[in-house]
Amino acid sequence: MSAVRTVLGDVRPGDLGVCDAHDHLFFGSPRLPGQELRSGAAARAELTAFREQGGGAVVQWTPYGLGRRAADLPALSRETGVHLVAATGLHQAALYDEDTLARLRGRLAEVFVAELTDGIGTSGVRAGLVKVAGGFHALDAHARWTLAAAAEAHHATGAPIAVHLELGTGVLDVLDVLCGRFEVPPHRVVLGHLNRSPDLVTHRQAAESGCHLAFDGPSRAHHATDWRMPEAVRALADAGFGDRLLLGADTTTAAARSVNGGPGMPYLLRRVRPRLVEAVGEELVRRILTENPGRAFGTEWRR
Repeated sequence: MSAVRTVLGDVRPGDLGVCDAHDHLFFGSPRLPGQELRSGAAARAELTAFREQGGGAVVQWTPYGLGRRAADLPALSRETGVHLVAATGLHQAALYDEDTLARLRGRLAEVFVAELTDGIGTSGVRAGLVKVAGGFHALDAHARWTLAAAAEAHHATGAPIAVHLELGTGVLDVLDVLCGRFEVPPHRVVLGHLNRSPDLVTHRQAAESGCHLAFDGPSRAHHATDWRMPEAVRALADAGFGDRLLLGADTTTAAARSVNGGPGMPYLLRRVRPRLVEAVGEELVRRILTENPGRAFGTEWRR
């Protein structure tokens, strides 16, 4: 039976409620010094604010080595009443030091599988997806290594694979590797940041493959992509791909949290949802937020 693997155990896909399909409660990147998401109190406040807007679930895409704080997630889920999904995986090479990458050589898929089945570190919290990353319009050797390990972990466990697309690019290269070379079923792949490159032709090609497409996070630099996002969602819905669409807030810095004056998780429901209702109608937006995440992150777990 299909299930979504949350930090409190497996749940039925239909029990997620309104879902933020791509976000971060804890995260730290060397590209964003001084803006780390480290505060447990701030994470709790952000989840509470999301819950007050009607939110029911958050999929945290923070992978290995970037401050996941997996041991803190179960208590946050219980205290706020929000389902949480944790991630294993590996981001781009620039986010890690050489010692970290050296320790993972030859055993990356093994680490992913262990975190999906046994738990992350000593926390006992099992990851519910593998998060990896592509590059800007291309795939370097690191990206191909991590995609290969993610595919191996999928075939061992059934886990869904979520992919950070750098500025929304490299879509077809990622699918060629994951679904072509490594034969991952497309419906087990979630492509992130499609909103950052509003190429409607590529979006449609990706949707035709059978994968899920995530539109996640207000822009910090390319503001034209924000007002074009409803157009992209409408184009995919009109083409019959409304069941492949996901929405997320992708909060990656402390300043971006709503409790610090930024948009944060609540913005997804407070502003993005009504804007999309205007574009594609209330019923489709309801399904994008409540039904599609269960299909994307629910799977027949093998281990």
